[in-house]
Amino acid sequence: MASDAERCAAGAPNVLDTGGVLEGGACPHLQMIQYRAFKAMQWLVERLPRSLGYALAVMVARLAYVFARKARAKLERNLAMALPDLPPPALHRLAWRNFRNHSKAYADLMRLPVARVEDLRQLLRIQGMEHLEAARARGRGVLVVSAHMGSWEVAAAIWSATVAPVSLFAEELEPRELYEWYRGTRARLGISVLPLTRAGLRQVLQALDNQEMVVTAIDRDIMGTGITVDFFGRPARIPDGPAAIALRKGTPLLPVAVFRLPDDTFQAYGYPPVFADSTGDRDADVRRITGELVGRLEDMIRAHPDQWHVPHPIWPEGAALASGPREAHLTHTHMDGSH
Repeated sequence: MASDAERCAAGAPNVLDTGGVLEGGACPHLQMIQYRAFKAMQWLVERLPRSLGYALAVMVARLAYVFARKARAKLERNLAMALPDLPPPALHRLAWRNFRNHSKAYADLMRLPVARVEDLRQLLRIQGMEHLEAARARGRGVLVVSAHMGSWEVAAAIWSATVAPVSLFAEELEPRELYEWYRGTRARLGISVLPLTRAGLRQVLQALDNQEMVVTAIDRDIMGTGITVDFFGRPARIPDGPAAIALRKGTPLLPVAVFRLPDDTFQAYGYPPVFADSTGDRDADVRRITGELVGRLEDMIRAHPDQWHVPHPIWPEGAALASGPREAHLTHTHMDGSH
């Protein structure tokens, strides 16, 4: 195994390369630089009015957009796969709006330690509550699936504090100090963070047994254990865990998206739940259910591509861009918030 110095010398990713939080394998000293910068920024943002915090976030986004060339290139490739007819100038503008919205989402996260639930509640509008109630009525818990987009922290914080506890099933961040900060901040608002590990999976199953709600994103196969399905018309590896859990436990799957609106409030949109009906062919059922969930992700991303921030490879390097747009069957295009 390479030493820390060898990994750094070999060009391990830095903050700008990844366009955000570092992942496993990066240089520890760079991770600590990132963490200290994050904490310094957080100290400032939580002491500023919300509007000034956003202004600072936009300044940071401009720097990241200019200097995070690798992250920007990966993001633009993903956006081009989703929107193949978008000309390059429009693609660049979309990527900039994406960086800006992502930086604002970090500002929201940084303010959570000092946020008051009654203030947060005014920022969120919820559409599709009937779908959540239909899923909860099954009495098997609810597994919420989404993509890496929007401001989940705000929605999850409001829900946990006012309705019922929420657990997030997500990757562990590095350095450890940053991960513990995330966990502590969310715990204060009633959100449990379950690590994306086998031990974390056991906790997910226990939470569902207790009829709780667990949230996870499935647009990246972080663990490398997913299955290959079509995502925007091209094969991509997608986590199949939600489909497998739903088949095993009868848990409804609820696709949910949270979008930032032009006035910096948020819209949570719940789609009709996906119920995992078994045909007796488990592999085929997992593939079918995962494909149905991916279709919902495509709708979310097409509706607000400027909020889908994934500067990481999703499709194989050799995958060609989709040859043409696929019809989006959106049920929420009336929502505020421009592309």
